[in-house]
This record gives sequence, structure tokens and C-alpha cells, in this order.
Amino acid sequence: MRVLGIETTCDETAAAVVDSPREGEATILSNEVLSQIAEHAPYGGVVPEIAARAHVEVLDRIVARALKTAGVKLADLDGIAAAAGPGLIGGVIVGLTTAKALALVAGKPFIAVNHLEAHALSARLTDKVQFPYLLLLASGGHTQLLAVRGVGDYVRLGTTMDDAIGEAFDKTAKLLGLPYPGGPQVEKEAERGDPERFALPRPLSGRPIPDFSLSGLKTAVRLEAERIAPLTATDVADLCASFQAAVVDVVVDRTRAGLRVFREQCGKPNALVVAGGVAANQSIRRALQRLAGEAGLRLVAPPLALCTDNGAMIAWAGAERLRLGLVDGLETAPRARWPLAELAG
Repeated sequence: MRVLGIETTCDETAAAVVDSPREGEATILSNEVLSQIAEHAPYGGVVPEIAARAHVEVLDRIVARALKTAGVKLADLDGIAAAAGPGLIGGVIVGLTTAKALALVAGKPFIAVNHLEAHALSARLTDKVQFPYLLLLASGGHTQLLAVRGVGDYVRLGTTMDDAIGEAFDKTAKLLGLPYPGGPQVEKEAERGDPERFALPRPLSGRPIPDFSLSGLKTAVRLEAERIAPLTATDVADLCASFQAAVVDVVVDRTRAGLRVFREQCGKPNALVVAGGVAANQSIRRALQRLAGEAGLRLVAPPLALCTDNGAMIAWAGAERLRLGLVDGLETAPRARWPLAELAG
């Protein structure tokens, strides 16, 4: 089963072809990603109108490149998938419309993929993880702890009450004058900083419900920065290190709570999985690795290239759904918001 996947929900234009000869097995035949960092950097964040226009300008070329690299033609595909949301609606429309047109012309099944489900299933693409498993989905727009029980079968155990983890990283970077994208810059600065210099809060630590709150931590960083302004390079590095250390502690505490709730509701998980852009943070990965070891689980984190948005995860989610006969009509609408709870397996 060969599926083309198209991803345009934010600021990466991506297309990929995944071959899944049987359930639980897959090979990534191509994975083309074009980032828009240069276009958005002058504004310090993603500008939706610029993102949508950039997708329009390059998507056809990216799809053609993905097919060529995979050594397949449209006629060789078994299905065509696109992220139909959640995301920036202008970008979602571009990818969804393109996928529908290709499916119509080639006479192939069309699969509308939930972007969050694609992240949730990526561990099965890379590591053949069996259901059920606990997923920490952490990115610039989402922070959730989910029980992944099957394709289309998700139980949200916890979520953020305010900022997503990646959003908190990006806003902290902007506060400290670091360039866009902020998350990797904070991590880089933290490597040379003192994580114990500033006593920052660990919001919601010890609470039994595995929700997150990052707004207060972000505010604490701002107050410390204002207190010692003007900032030196050492100050910035120490603030980044202290902030990241606090986030790591929060992630471990909240995920530990999530494991307790998972066991109460779903039994023993087969793995602890972390996905989304924040999964690229090495400090968070190491901390979750230790937590997984304590819990007698293996930690599964996608390769760095598959942590951020990409077409391979869309193609794989499309293949998983297509194998179950879950195809969609060409009337499927794009969605800026699309909770996983609304999916049907």
C-alpha cells in the first residue's frame, strides 16, 4: 500500500510517500519538506497569510519531487492523504484542495488526516509500537497527554490550561531577544547557562490530574528579566537554563501523573511516546527516558526529522486509516480546530 501524504497546516510545506506492505510495517520512500523560517523570521512568528501564499507557490513542486524521489507515479498510489486540520485555515485549504484534485484526477481514495492523529501514530511508523500507549504530544500549538488505544481511538488524559510547551519556549525566546524560531534558540542558550540561578515555579506539580500550565512560568521569567535588566549574555543563558529546567521538571511530573491515570483507565501502556516539535528537545528526551525506565517502559521518540511537521506522518496516518476502510469524500471541509475526540475509528 503506497500513500502520498501532504502537510500544510503551519509553516512547513511537505509531501511524502510511504509504502506499507502489511499492517504495522512501513518504509518511507520519500519525505520532502520545505520550511518557511526565512519568510517568517522578520516578524518573529508565523504570519498566516504569508504561510498560505508560500504553500500555494511551492506545493506542486514539492509533491512532484516526493513522487520522483519515491520512484512512483500517481497511478501507482493506493491513496492520497492530506492534513485537513487542525491548523492555520489558509494553509490547510491549500493542501486539502491539492490532495482532492490529485485524488479526483487519479481516481484514488482520499483520506482527510487529523494532524494530531498523524503525530499520535508516528511512533508506529518508526518503531512499530503496539496499542495502547501513552502519548505526550507537545508542540508550538498543542500540549496533551493521550491514551492512544487504536486508530481513531484516543482518550485525552490531560491538556494545557493556557500556553502550549512550544509556545512558552517561543514566547520566552522573544522576551529575551532571541531570533525565530525561539525553541531551539532557548535550548542552545540553556546549554551554557546555570539552571539553578533563578528560582522559577513548577506549575501544577503534584496535582493528580495531569494538566499543564505554562503561563505563570513564562511570567516568572519576564519578572526576573525585568528585575535584572539590562540583560547580559550570561543573564540570557542563565534565564534560558532555569526556564528549561523548570519545563523539564513540569513535563516529568505531569507525565508521571498521566501514567497513573492511564493505568487506572486503560491498564498498562506498551510504551511512553513523545511526539511533536518539542520532542526534539534533548533535555526533555533525556528526562522522559529516565521516567520511562522508572516505569518499566520504553520511550519512543521519532527521529528529529519527524518531530516537526512532515508529510511522512500524514502518509502513514492515511495508510493506517485506509487499511481500515476509513476514506473520505471530496466534500470534506478544512478545519482550523479538530479535537481528536471527534475522530471515529
